[in-house]
Amino acid sequence: MQPLHTYQTSIKSLRSRYFTIILLCAAAAFFAGCKKGFLDIIPDNLPTLDHAFANRQEAEKFLFTCYAYLPREGNPDMNPGFSAGDEAWTYWPMNEDYFNLDPYNIARGTQSSAEPYMNYWDGYDGRPLWQGIRNCNIFLENVNKVIDLQPYEKERWIAEVKFLKAYFHWYLFRMYGPIPVVDKNLPTTATPDEVRIFRQPVDSVVNYIASLLDEAAAGENTGLPLSITSSTTELGRITKVAALAIKARVLVTAASPLFNGNGDFAGMKNKNGQILFNPQYDATKWVRAKDACKKAIDLAKAAGVRLYHFSSPLTTVDHATQIEMNIRNAVCEKWNSELIFGLTSDGDPTYWLQTFACPQLDPEEFNLNLKGKLAPPMKMAEMFYTQNGVPIEEDKTWDYGNRYKLRTVTAQDTGMQEGYKTVGLHFEREPRFYADIAFDGSKWFMKNQNYNIQSKADQYSGKKQIRLYSVTGYYTKKVVSWNLNFTATSLKTESYPWPVMRLADLYLLYAEALNETGASAEALPYLNQIRERAGLPSIETSWSTYSTNPTKYTSVAGLRSIIWQERGIEMAFEASRFWDLRRWKTAPQVLNGPIYGWDIQQTTYEGYNRKVFIYNTQFVAPRDYFWPIKEYDLQINTNLQQNPGW
Repeated sequence: MQPLHTYQTSIKSLRSRYFTIILLCAAAAFFAGCKKGFLDIIPDNLPTLDHAFANRQEAEKFLFTCYAYLPREGNPDMNPGFSAGDEAWTYWPMNEDYFNLDPYNIARGTQSSAEPYMNYWDGYDGRPLWQGIRNCNIFLENVNKVIDLQPYEKERWIAEVKFLKAYFHWYLFRMYGPIPVVDKNLPTTATPDEVRIFRQPVDSVVNYIASLLDEAAAGENTGLPLSITSSTTELGRITKVAALAIKARVLVTAASPLFNGNGDFAGMKNKNGQILFNPQYDATKWVRAKDACKKAIDLAKAAGVRLYHFSSPLTTVDHATQIEMNIRNAVCEKWNSELIFGLTSDGDPTYWLQTFACPQLDPEEFNLNLKGKLAPPMKMAEMFYTQNGVPIEEDKTWDYGNRYKLRTVTAQDTGMQEGYKTVGLHFEREPRFYADIAFDGSKWFMKNQNYNIQSKADQYSGKKQIRLYSVTGYYTKKVVSWNLNFTATSLKTESYPWPVMRLADLYLLYAEALNETGASAEALPYLNQIRERAGLPSIETSWSTYSTNPTKYTSVAGLRSIIWQERGIEMAFEASRFWDLRRWKTAPQVLNGPIYGWDIQQTTYEGYNRKVFIYNTQFVAPRDYFWPIKEYDLQINTNLQQNPGW
């Protein structure tokens, strides 16, 4: 198999010939000296556009072209949430086993404004999001020309494209902060001043995205469907529930400290003097976010969306495994009951994620496609609760001081191999710990059998060469489907749609908004439903019985801390932490510090189970909250203002 960095993905069939022609025409006009800004102008009255909307079949191709700009969020090298933060680490340098080194370079602190890494502004991974927005505008401006399109179908397509247009704006907003809003494409007659558009204030961008999502979700029996009924042809297309759930995420983000009352960016202005960040805290933003979450939850319930619980007619499991699979398959089971919005890019959206995460499981079947390199640092292992449902440093019954001391596994210890030795950190932990993370001495349940992980230097899951190993000694079990099968020469796995939004995520957002609006007691049932599915007592029971701070959940500040950790655990390894730490403005405290793991080059229990330093990460605030805009783009559009610090 050739190295992944030389692997070139084919141009998707969804990107029709019209996009290619339009892009070439725009480029030709640019080099001919046509009036241009940082946003290319789409020439008017192209014959190809007339053909693109001549009939239903051609217009549908253009619709799918708009879908094709969605970032490949299930690929660990295309989503900064996986490898650009501190949730997973890997060996360095990498000479193969990657598509792109950009996220790893961001994590190592080498981002630059000359050639920004993961530059979705200009088209990282072949997905220029501004071009995606322009194509959405082209569709909306021309869809009425289609003569054989049924009215109900046209309404649905328009709603889908409005969602995509909002989502592309949202993706850029989350990365870059205040961005230009491109509601309509500029004509070729636009003057240079009209082309050099400004960034819009944060509140204006948020209001625009939210209003587009409202338009996309509008209507009871028109526009977007409540749910997908044609599972063979339409899975992955947008629903009303998806539109309202993404709106809820946008508004919770806008209400969070990064965007709500953030004095760090008070001086950020356009060159015309327009203020881009409102430094005054606005409590009504949390009320708006709360209402949006509740509306999305109510609609999800009406659509039959519910928290996933594992059930397999062909597999009988014990209680502990049942709970583990509740957790793992809430992510990995295709189109399960909890999924609200899943991405299906390339037809195998999570194949590479799974192979990057899965170690060698079988001593008799060494498979080169199982990389095992997506390695959680020790801080992630310590984030999970004890079996009593409280943080390890708060549990008065758990031996926090001796968590790095060796213990021997007994038959009563779940998730580990009897008779094996490992550290106290791995004992008496909550089910999500064993479901999400594997380590030396743990078990890995799959549909075909239960594997043992043995990853010291002389063992089959451990380091044997300069690649195909975990640099920390931990493995990301959560994202690997239990349907993965392999031999020494073959690998088959079920590539599930990447869950951009699932119900537990929406519940956590709602609980956060409820707490911030003073309705803390109303937040508890939503948190407790998630905990119950994960085999934990309620927050009230856990803290009252086991915590050294038994009343913590009764205050807004205390419950906020609980919600943040609960979210970190439930959404671990789903590319959420990267953005959450930023919107909460806790990134400087969390991301400035060492990455630790175990001494993976050792062969003995005592040698291996020794905490070792791997790398010291840095987060420069406020600079690193947002991506830099490429310096060349600022030269093209002199009205664009660079983000602070770059």
